[in-house]
Amino acid sequence: MTPVYPVIDIVLQLNGEQRSASVEPRELLIDVLRIQFGLTGTKRSCDVEVCGACTVLVDGLPVSSCSTLAADADGRSVTTIEGLSQGGRLDPIQRAFIEHGAMQCGFCTPGMVLAVKSLLAEHAQPTDEQIRHYLRGNICRCTGYVKIIEAIKDVAAQLAANTPQKIGEGSTE
Repeated sequence: MTPVYPVIDIVLQLNGEQRSASVEPRELLIDVLRIQFGLTGTKRSCDVEVCGACTVLVDGLPVSSCSTLAADADGRSVTTIEGLSQGGRLDPIQRAFIEHGAMQCGFCTPGMVLAVKSLLAEHAQPTDEQIRHYLRGNICRCTGYVKIIEAIKDVAAQLAANTPQKIGEGSTE
């Protein structure tokens, strides 16, 4: 006999929009995203927090959705790869990955891009060590990481060049 689990209702801010779902307490975030919400950019691969293909942002931080309970996302902000584009325009990180050939098969790319989104929110001009730290949980079997790191450095420089200077920064007046 298959056990019956109680269903709980959760509400989350999903890609900037309030969404609700009824989930079993044991249900994983990846399954709710892919099955209930149809957001298939989040990829299932290792199921043990090793590869990074399932990475999403929860309250701005990268998490493995393959090992995160959907109930733990209740009341929190969740961003998937589908939530990065604005008005049909790719996020600058997505554009940089394309321009630098930082993806091949594309399976790891959504998780990688979201990890970089979190990295750049924390470190506008990341060092090589910071880049490696943020990508340590994302495995790419195709690119060898050189083009990925080039794309990250390039997008960081582009974003810094387009960010208005804060009052008092760099001013000699």
